[in-house]
Amino acid sequence: MACFYRYICRMPADHCPPLTRESIQEKIDQHGCFIVQVPADDYLPGFAYTIGLFRRFNHPEIICFGLPLELMASLLNNACDQIKAGVSFTTNTPYKELLENYPVQFLPVDPAYYPYYPAVGSYFYEHASFPVLQLVWPDKQSLFPWDPDFHPALKRRQPLLDRNADFIFQEERNVAVFTTRQVLEGKPILYVYHDEDGDWQFHSEEEPLEEDIKLVALSAIVGIAPGIVAVHQLSYGQQASRASAANTWQYE
Repeated sequence: MACFYRYICRMPADHCPPLTRESIQEKIDQHGCFIVQVPADDYLPGFAYTIGLFRRFNHPEIICFGLPLELMASLLNNACDQIKAGVSFTTNTPYKELLENYPVQFLPVDPAYYPYYPAVGSYFYEHASFPVLQLVWPDKQSLFPWDPDFHPALKRRQPLLDRNADFIFQEERNVAVFTTRQVLEGKPILYVYHDEDGDWQFHSEEEPLEEDIKLVALSAIVGIAPGIVAVHQLSYGQQASRASAANTWQYE
């Protein structure tokens, strides 16, 4: 059995000091891999991922989203056992032996997602290059998220990490968000709010004037400030701020 560790922080690894590399390596040596579990919150799905498959077996690490944590841990444990036995999982291939009654597939994870999802893995590998595969599960009709008739209620539970690395937000690109005239004129975004009702606000002033408020597409904000994707994991009711564009985000 692999070792499970529930890691509740969703922010980038430099905001959430992880376990030591030595303690993670000890569990890899004992069990073959180390499994990190991150519970769901009101906004983002839970996920789980391995650390150590690449170092121990030269196999990509594996990440999975949107299922109960115990089930995802069991899936990853099963995959680890098969990798120990010599199996090598690849993309564009259905695998029927991992999830009972349903096939799963694997996608290559874009490294742009590493600071936000397999963040402890990035820490463990000291931010060196390492491959990650995303285990993707289907709906009850065995359709996958990229299939036209995939169940729409399940899409948000399983973000696909092989695409949209320039955007990353869970919402659609054309969703309306609040900003100010000053941001649209070039002032840096210093305050970000993700309201309880799901609305996003991106401001250069802590308390902007009502007459300066503008409504734009979220893609327009990302186009103005591509680095704003760093705060895409803010849950409902959370906010982030920074002293200047050169400073790191502080989360509340």
